[in-house]
This record gives sequence, C-alpha cells and structure tokens, in this order.
Amino acid sequence: MRIDTQRKRLLFQAGFFTLFLLAPVFDLFRLDLNLKHFFFLGMHWTLGLDDFVAGEIDSTQAAINIVFRGVVPILGTIALGVWVSWKYGRLYCGWLCPHFSVVETINQLMRRTIGRQSLWDRHALPEENADGTVTKANPLNWLLLLPLVVAFAFVWAIALLTYLLPPDEIYGNLWNGTLTRNQSVFLGVGTLAFFVEFMFARHLFCRYACAVGLFQSIAWMGNRKAMVIGFNRRRVEECVDCNAACDNICPMRIKPRQIKRLMFTCTQCGQCADACTQVQANNPEGSLLKWVENECALDKSAREFGHHNDIPMHCHEQGKKK
Repeated sequence: MRIDTQRKRLLFQAGFFTLFLLAPVFDLFRLDLNLKHFFFLGMHWTLGLDDFVAGEIDSTQAAINIVFRGVVPILGTIALGVWVSWKYGRLYCGWLCPHFSVVETINQLMRRTIGRQSLWDRHALPEENADGTVTKANPLNWLLLLPLVVAFAFVWAIALLTYLLPPDEIYGNLWNGTLTRNQSVFLGVGTLAFFVEFMFARHLFCRYACAVGLFQSIAWMGNRKAMVIGFNRRRVEECVDCNAACDNICPMRIKPRQIKRLMFTCTQCGQCADACTQVQANNPEGSLLKWVENECALDKSAREFGHHNDIPMHCHEQGKKK
C-alpha cells in the first residue's frame, strides 16, 4: 500500500462532498415535497400514477410503471450495495461518505486541541506521528474547532433542506433573509442536532447508529474472503518498539490487528496500513499491515472461532496485490 492512497482518498471524499451539496441544486437527486416526487439526473422521477388516476393509462401500464420506475431501481441499488459491501466492506464510508469526511476533519482538529481524537478517549495520543513529525495539543485551537463544527452543522442542515424543498427557494430565502418560519425552525433544529452529533458522537454514530454503515458491515462479515486489513503475525515482535501508530490513527477508534469481528466497523480507509508503512520505512520487509483478500483474508475470520490458520507466505509479500 502506498502513502498516496490517502491523497487519492481525500480527492474522492472532497469530490463526493461537493456532489452531496450540489446534487439538489442541479436536480441530480432530490425529493421535492412541493411536487411530491423525486428528481433524478435532471428529470422528474414519478411512478406515473397521476396518469392512472386521470384515466390516461390502464392498470397494466400502471403496474409496469411501478415495477420499472420504483421496484427495479430500488432493488438494483440495494443489490449493488450488497455486492460491493460483501466484497470490500464499508468502502463507501471510508472513501465517499460526506459524514465520515466531517468525522475525520473534526477528529484531526480535536487532536490538535486536546491531544485526543475524541472527547471520550481516556488517554492522550502520543505526540509523535507515524512519519516522525510531532503534533502538540494547543487549547487555543478551540477558537477554530468550535466555529468549524458549527459551520459543518449548518452546511449539513441546509444541504438536507435542499433535498426536500427547491434549492433556489432555500438559497434565495437565505440570501435575502426571508426564510419561512418552518424553514428557519428546520435549519435551527438541524444545526443544533448536527452540532451535538459532530461534537460529541460523530464516530459513535458511524459505529452504532448509521443504518447504511451497519448494512455494509453485516454484508462484509458474511464473506470470510472479503477485503480486510491483514496483519503479518509472523513478524508480531516488530510491533514491540512501535507506539501503536496503527491504533492511534484510526478515526473509528478500533484496533486493526484484531480479529475481523472486532473490526466490524472498519471503513477501509487504510490509514492504519499507511501508518505502519511509515513506521517500517527503513525495514526491507515493509509494513506488517496491508489490504488482503481471498485466502489471505481467512486468518482474520478463522481466529474468531479459535482457529489459527497458517497465513500463505505470499500474502504479505511487498508490492503484490492479494
């Protein structure tokens, strides 16, 4: 795994966050409560039942419309999500999810403020990073952290509102200071709720409350050969001199050297493997952590049941995709 993996991931996250904000603006996807139907790729997405009520189509055509405009797209999306999750895990969370990109941003700034990624972490993280640089906590960063969390909360609240009401109406009212009472209440309550969630429970929401994440994790756990962060246990003694850089950097606060069940909420961000690569930069054998799949991934699952599979020798060879 190369260090530039994180740069690529950042580009994916930034691009999808931008899409998340602009999709309603360009009618790429949104539900219009005024019109009572969806927009998709700039087109009105309806079931065509108004034509049936008006007597312009018969019941057969109405049933066909329901199947091909409603059932097929929904089941197709679910099937695609199950397949990707079954094979790759929570790839959406780690590489695209606009909520998780906020989680990571706040985690990093939180560490620069209090020395921990979360208010609920019991101990401060080491100041030395995997690449040898030092990050010292500075309480003055609260002056940046709090406004940033408020800004993220407001942006999320207004983005969600534009998924429900015409974006030009919302942004126009906001610009002119003419929001309706309901729009103001939605933005006020939404901003407060997101502020609390981002401030106190952002990664906990991802771990325990996000239905999309839970759905992906369950599908992933059902495939013992799915892509997972593998650990070269043959070299476990080389971890003795490390300050657990792979554990410290995880935004979900999980430990990547554990069995798969304890990595249930892994988002495949790969930061743990990159941290290990940096720590082992002078080791010709390279990182002890890397993405593996197929027979190389079985060790992670087998240990859940007390088995200790022999890891094939080729699984952790450097520069080879497994």
